[in-house]
Amino acid sequence: MINLSKAAASEVKRLMAQKQPNSLFRLGVQPGGCAGIYYTLEFDRATRSGDRVYDCQGIQIVVEENTLEYINGLTLDYTEDLMGGGFRFHNPNASSSCGCGNSFSVIDTNPLK
Repeated sequence: MINLSKAAASEVKRLMAQKQPNSLFRLGVQPGGCAGIYYTLEFDRATRSGDRVYDCQGIQIVVEENTLEYINGLTLDYTEDLMGGGFRFHNPNASSSCGCGNSFSVIDTNPLK
């Protein structure tokens, strides 16, 4: 299960209306970043083979099934402060994360097998 905070859902809806109306919100991970695995966020027009779709606060969230072990249970938040705004990832599967919070590592030594 993937969750969006109320603030994150509001920001995703705002961006979607501005950039990609009637699209899906794709959340994923890729090898790389400071800590080994980094998060990806994008809008997509269709699902692909192996996708799982979650509905959260009226937003269709698409996740590739092979990445679920890394982000299952994740809550995506959005905050604004004096330094600007941005998405924040609260991932129960992360054993550590980089200072910016956009990448993480897991105990598994072979990320994204």
